[in-house]
Amino acid sequence: MDNNCLWYRQPAKEWVEALPVGNGRLGAMVFGGINQERIQLNEDSVWSGQPIERENPEALENLPLARELLFAGQYVEAEKLVAEKIMGLRIEGGIHTYQTLGDLTLDFSHPKEVTEYRRSLDLDTAIATVEYHMGDGNYRREVFVSAVDQAIVIRLTGNRPITTDLVLSRPRDARIQVGNQQITMSGQAIGDGGEDHAAGVDFVAKLAVQLVEGQIYTKSNGLKVEGVSSVTLLITAATSYRGQDPDQVASQQMTQVVEQSYTDLRTHHIEEHQRLFRRVQIDLGTTELPDLSTDERLEAVKQGGEDPLLLAQYFQFGRYLLMSSSRPGSLPANLQGLWEATMNPPWNADYHININIQMNYWPTEVCNLAECHQPFFDFIDRLRVRGRITAEKTYGCRGFVAHHTTDALLFTSAIGHPVYGMWSMGAGWSCQHLWEHFLYGGDQTFLAETAYPIMKEAALFFVDYLSEDPATGQLVSGPSSSPENSFRTSTGEVSHLVMGCTMDHQIVRDSFNSCVEASRLLDIDHEFRQQLEQMLERLAPNQIGSDGRLMEWTEEFEEPEPGHRHISHLFGLHPGNQISPTQTPDLAEACRQTLDYRLRHGGGHTGWSRAWMINFYARLLDGNTAYHHLLALLRQSTHPNLFDDHPPFQIDGNFGGCAGLAEMLLQSQANEIHLLPALPDVWPQGAISGLRARGGFEIDIAWQDGKMAQAMVKSGLGRSCQVRSTTQVQVSAGGHPIEVETVDDNTVRFQTQPGGQYRLDA
Repeated sequence: MDNNCLWYRQPAKEWVEALPVGNGRLGAMVFGGINQERIQLNEDSVWSGQPIERENPEALENLPLARELLFAGQYVEAEKLVAEKIMGLRIEGGIHTYQTLGDLTLDFSHPKEVTEYRRSLDLDTAIATVEYHMGDGNYRREVFVSAVDQAIVIRLTGNRPITTDLVLSRPRDARIQVGNQQITMSGQAIGDGGEDHAAGVDFVAKLAVQLVEGQIYTKSNGLKVEGVSSVTLLITAATSYRGQDPDQVASQQMTQVVEQSYTDLRTHHIEEHQRLFRRVQIDLGTTELPDLSTDERLEAVKQGGEDPLLLAQYFQFGRYLLMSSSRPGSLPANLQGLWEATMNPPWNADYHININIQMNYWPTEVCNLAECHQPFFDFIDRLRVRGRITAEKTYGCRGFVAHHTTDALLFTSAIGHPVYGMWSMGAGWSCQHLWEHFLYGGDQTFLAETAYPIMKEAALFFVDYLSEDPATGQLVSGPSSSPENSFRTSTGEVSHLVMGCTMDHQIVRDSFNSCVEASRLLDIDHEFRQQLEQMLERLAPNQIGSDGRLMEWTEEFEEPEPGHRHISHLFGLHPGNQISPTQTPDLAEACRQTLDYRLRHGGGHTGWSRAWMINFYARLLDGNTAYHHLLALLRQSTHPNLFDDHPPFQIDGNFGGCAGLAEMLLQSQANEIHLLPALPDVWPQGAISGLRARGGFEIDIAWQDGKMAQAMVKSGLGRSCQVRSTTQVQVSAGGHPIEVETVDDNTVRFQTQPGGQYRLDA
């Protein structure tokens, strides 16, 4: 098995069997049909809708009353008030939504039966390929999306003449123009309904044909290519979202690519892709399964088999998807990354910021794709404009706020039902990614000019937002939900809002701590830092309930859904760093009890929730249980093309699973590099190279018999390096032992030099 190749013996029948390619902005799904090939197209900014005012004008005056009711334990009454007087306008589904760009259809009408069919996606080259024989003819198609040349490129070749009809189409709202060996599709993305605010961006897609022999004909709805042994199809696309004329942009891009040969386009594409993809290599061992296709291997795992090669491929597929759906200059990866075939996807394929977009970016730093983080940073920065308005109008606070969801139009209001919408932590959680990027890379300019100003504004909102609990004197959040869970009051009623959710306080603590440390490093904002430090001392702490579980709210409520998909109050374990088995063992055990309880009652039933389980158990240093959930993710929540199945598809499970596997092999959140912290028994030997650790380090690890055999530490910043391993280690540089400080039996500390490489031997 080529560990970097997904392959199939038949064309895709369903969209979740097609193969994804993308460059962050442009995407395509390749079906590999024989008589008819469908290549479904996306451009990341094809969104319907217009910005509208969504804040409730009565919110600010009713906020104190809602808090008063919650402090008094009148939860149902408070929630009714919040729903009527504080929640903003929710737009019905399908009006503001991400949409497909359209389809390219190639009609071949092969007269004979096809043999030796193979459809594949090479993760190492990011090229989707279809190959087959028909009689004495051999045919091949290649499809890729170039990040260098900003075009979708399709190459058809055969040793017998090829004839095909080419059609660009879209379910609605499109005009087709054909001429001069090109097809132009243009229109406006319009959501369901007739409201004015349903009209969105203008879009343009262009298809051009490069051929050196044969004939090309113009048809009413497309082009016909006849009698060619090779032909290259080029697609460019743009929208008005970025303030440009989409026809002009798509035309300029087409002018640049049509002048290049297919060989040059392909070479440029592969070189840029491999610059990122080849940074990380992984080997989890071999399998005794025969040479099965990817869907057959997945089915074998679903039937109870185990396949370390498939797990390694799933990890690299996660990295591939991130590179393909999030590049500098693009929008961030949405709920479906980049790929969507309809006009009205589930949840609008928007940006849920109560875990989903954050999970999309968990792999970026550790998996050596830091550049792919940039679209998320740009997005958080752009949220500040509306977020300041929402903070002022809804809460009377400074800084900026965002709630459980947003979209390409960047709204930040509390919308919908209180159970999910009355949650003001979205901006604070998102800002964690800015700080993490600095921790991994150590870029002081990024911290000073980009990260800290945004982080400070999010923290400033929390400074004004927190209230004093009259019963305890502690600072608490609220009104707020614990996404998206419910509780039963003492009178038996189901409610959702309290003052003081555990997750809120963990996010606020994370926000304040990172701002304190950043201001100290930058030597600025001394008074603000002191204010945050004082507030941290008063912030309501994590609490362990009478049953040993970490409490989700300030009171011990009965849960109507004990197997709820969100495990929000474990944020402090992961992705936060406030709870760990070594630093806070009692809280870590309470987290374990919480997870066990959730799972006993059916938790982890969605792909992204199962992926979070992997990360949780990795942080609890329980490799065998983390591995169990990794297998469960493939067995219960993975489509034939390895997309995450959160019907019909949601990409966060892919990214969360990728990050979780990395957490099993390397962690660095406790001011030390922990090698193989959660290695399962079923991977007794293996290797991984190119993972990154906080502090500016890059790590290679090889292990034998379940223990670290050798590791390489590459230092980018020249900082002190503390390494914990599964065994005692000796450290050398340039073949010579270096002086180390022994912290404990399996932990050493040593000083590094910028650019230095250090070998650790068991």
